[in-house]
Formats: sequence, C-alpha cells, structure tokens
Amino acid sequence: METIVNGVKTQTSLNNHQLDKLKKQAEDLEGVFLNLLTKEMFATAKSENGFGGGFGEETWRSMQSEQLANTMAQNGGLGIADQILGDMIALQEANQNNNSSRISGVYR
Repeated sequence: METIVNGVKTQTSLNNHQLDKLKKQAEDLEGVFLNLLTKEMFATAKSENGFGGGFGEETWRSMQSEQLANTMAQNGGLGIADQILGDMIALQEANQNNNSSRISGVYR
C-alpha cells in the first residue's frame, strides 16, 4: 500500500486501519505535548483579565488548554505528529516482520 508521510509517497505493508490508528496515536502524542505547553502558558496568565481566579478558573483553564491543544494537534499542530509518523510506521513494519518469523504458541 502507498501512503504519504511528510509529503513523500511511501510504500508500506500496513493496511488502512493500521495507518489510521498510527496517525491517531501520533496526533494524540502531539496533543499531550501541546497540552503541557498550553497549561504552562495559561499558568503564567494573571487572573486580572476578568475571570476572577479561584478553583473555577483553574478548572476552566485546564479544560480550555486541553481542548486547545487537541484542536491544534488535529489541525497540524507543530508538525510533531507528521515527523514521528514515519518512524512509527517503520517500527510497526519491523515488528510485523519479526513476529512473522517467530514460532507462535507457548513454546518458543
């Protein structure tokens, strides 16, 4: 199967379901990174901007940073997901190749 990784056509033995799963995992990883980044950004914001501070604001800021990070990751983000996707595909294919040569079952 042929897929595009980082703008380059790549041959892969993975099926569409596996590729979609890897893309989702790469986006999720980028989302986690962006979430940490946005939480730190909001931590430095002062509550003088009309939100009033307190527990409610902390909860709201946490949810806001999480949603902002996930939206950024799904729309391209910083490109981290694109960068690691090729490596994830290569690792998955290598794992499949190693598993196909092994004897399955209890005795190895």
